[in-house]
Amino acid sequence: MTSEPVRIAMWSGPRNISTAMMRSFGSRRDCAVTDEPFYGAFLKKTGMKQPMADAIIASMDTDWTSVAQNMRGPIPGGKTLWYQKHMPHHMVDDVSISDFPDHRHAFLIRDPDHVVASYAAKRVDVTPEDLGYERQMGYCDHAAQMSGTAPIVLDSADVLKNPEGHLKSLCKALDISWDPAMLSWETGIRDTDGVWASHWYNRVVDTTTFAAPTHKQPSLKSAQQKTADRCRGFYNQLLDYRLKIV
Repeated sequence: MTSEPVRIAMWSGPRNISTAMMRSFGSRRDCAVTDEPFYGAFLKKTGMKQPMADAIIASMDTDWTSVAQNMRGPIPGGKTLWYQKHMPHHMVDDVSISDFPDHRHAFLIRDPDHVVASYAAKRVDVTPEDLGYERQMGYCDHAAQMSGTAPIVLDSADVLKNPEGHLKSLCKALDISWDPAMLSWETGIRDTDGVWASHWYNRVVDTTTFAAPTHKQPSLKSAQQKTADRCRGFYNQLLDYRLKIV
């Protein structure tokens, strides 16, 4: 395992246990975490009407280049590990995964039917572009080209079935030490959470560990199913790379 400072870019779609994963890494004493640093820049650039959009823009650095420079800069708090939670669909400016050649890139995926159902529970309309599967697939290919190795892809359902086994495999793939502290955390909002936590994180703030897996297939309306179906091809391609327990 390397002893050099490590920056991890975890590229995840929304509604995808991405916050639980951020909690997991944040439980490590050696790890700083950053929550969707390009979200404000994305909302300002696109003008997209999302919950708390004005508050999010006001709370964040919205200059793409500045945010990217910060993500490549010193690790906060003098830590040796930096977990950065990123959303591929936020990357609509000239800044992209190619601006982070020294990061260790990984990809968190989830079955699109469950993602769309989770959005529907929040009464938020969603399009395939909002879920980012196509860009996530492109970034996955780019990460493989940069590293010369197979991409690191973690399926949310696998994590929920066996958190310890798959987190250990993730740490090995990232060439970082395994820390059992990653299996649990304290409840509540964090200073490192985005201002949007009050809207989107109502379930995860009450948790202390990864949720039990669900085996129930969600029931989607016709338009919702069409959105999920348009994402499935990219999801299936990503699924081909998913990590196995080692």
